[in-house]
Amino acid sequence: MEKKPQFTGPRRPAGGAPRPPRPAAPAPQSKGARKGNDRNSKDPYVINEHIRAKEVRLVGDNVEQGIYPLEKALRIAEKMELDLIEISPNAEPPVCRILDYQKFLYQQKKRQKEQKQKAAKVVVKEIRFGPQTDDHDYNFKLKHAIGFLKEGSKVKAYVFFRGRSILFKEQGEVLLLRFANDLEEYGKVEMMPVLEGKRMIIMLSPLKAAPK
Repeated sequence: MEKKPQFTGPRRPAGGAPRPPRPAAPAPQSKGARKGNDRNSKDPYVINEHIRAKEVRLVGDNVEQGIYPLEKALRIAEKMELDLIEISPNAEPPVCRILDYQKFLYQQKKRQKEQKQKAAKVVVKEIRFGPQTDDHDYNFKLKHAIGFLKEGSKVKAYVFFRGRSILFKEQGEVLLLRFANDLEEYGKVEMMPVLEGKRMIIMLSPLKAAPK
């Protein structure tokens, strides 16, 4: 019985075209290489080759400030192994800085976080009056309000009207305006008296920041 030849793999057809060579692996990007071709659509800034202006204004301590053609600004950034970052695209010409983009983004996020923390530290103290508050009670609460404003807190003072006492809303407004006038050395009126439901409210903010 005749044995059939065994094949270990596909044969190249006779006269066929040679196989195309395998594509070469991409060269690893150097540590200082710019990221102009890797911009994410969610990036808050336009950088490097994505900048469309013909010329830009360079600012910063690490460059000679002035207006440059885009090609020259890109060459400067490449020589420094940093990124050309468009920080003010609406200026004429757009304003750019040459920095490490990732470090720049980190500093921006850090600054925004600090600003949010400072905003969250604003304290509002509430002081409640009745429409017919006597002088003793008024002066006691005035003293507290002075202390709050000195420490840097805002003061939200309000007159609460219970039942038919809403008929005395004009009297409540006069009381709050007197309160603001007595505090003019320590705070400024942020919101004039306004009636919200059963409460007439006035808001005062400190004139000076609290000492650290």
